[in-house]
Amino acid sequence: MSLDTAKRVLRIEAEALTELIQRLDARFERAVEILLACKGRVVVIGMGKSGLIGRKIAATFSSTGTPSVFLHPAEAVHGDLGMLMRDDVALAVSYGGETAEIVALLETIKRLGLRMIALTGYPRSTIAAASDAVLDVSVKEEACSLNLAPTASTTAAMAMGDALAVSLLERRGFSSGDFAALHPGGRLGKKLLRVENLMHSGNDMPRVSVGAKMPDVIYEISKKGLGMTTVVDGAGRLAGILTDGDLRRLMQQRGAATMDLVVGECMNKTPRTLAPGELAGSALRMMEERKITSLVVVDAAGNPLGVVHLHDLWTLELF
Repeated sequence: MSLDTAKRVLRIEAEALTELIQRLDARFERAVEILLACKGRVVVIGMGKSGLIGRKIAATFSSTGTPSVFLHPAEAVHGDLGMLMRDDVALAVSYGGETAEIVALLETIKRLGLRMIALTGYPRSTIAAASDAVLDVSVKEEACSLNLAPTASTTAAMAMGDALAVSLLERRGFSSGDFAALHPGGRLGKKLLRVENLMHSGNDMPRVSVGAKMPDVIYEISKKGLGMTTVVDGAGRLAGILTDGDLRRLMQQRGAATMDLVVGECMNKTPRTLAPGELAGSALRMMEERKITSLVVVDAAGNPLGVVHLHDLWTLELF
């Protein structure tokens, strides 16, 4: 019985989203243009369940590069109207389009000259009539068996908010690096850490010159404990790397004669490198795909800045 109910609920909500896709038209593009032109913040307004959806929309906007806040309409008339500024855009979420607490704010919104977008199931409602762009999020039925509790309708409103946020993200050219800057905490924050924050740099970075003899190279690899060393030319640019695996292979081929070599004669001259702004998740994928344990971080001129090691990334539990 419960399984049948769950399937019915999910089917109704999926159909509501499918119908939403079919209704998308130039009004959506108009809403995006209004939001892009906003010089202030997107102030999302909603009451009850629509208010909860509005909070989520505001949070998604803010985390994807569109500054946004949520304004509770009932609190607004008791002082929170001060949150509204002339450069803001109002985004009203009201399925019926007649929410009294939001209707009470319309005069102030217009007096301040704010442009307004409505997410509503009734495009001819009072709130819709006061808006510069109206997005129809109506549904044929709620998933609630009584057809009363907001279910499919709140799903539709939240999905439309996501569609707006992602459209704005793409139009702004918002990058994974920008996303990382706004998500420093938790597992997501770890995945979005830049390698410059994880690399072994300064005195902790293994480094030898191209003319270094093998005993000195082996000492440097052992001392720094990363299983490799960077090799730099006379100008300090990265010339190559030598790993402990390279050393083992050399010893098998040349035996004791390996100690007579200089590192420039046997190093890997084309190592994989990273820019300091690369993300930890990208570095880990590269290492696992190429079956290597370290990558050198270099600046635009080819100077080594540090080394990021596979073990450092594993400890972050990125995936």
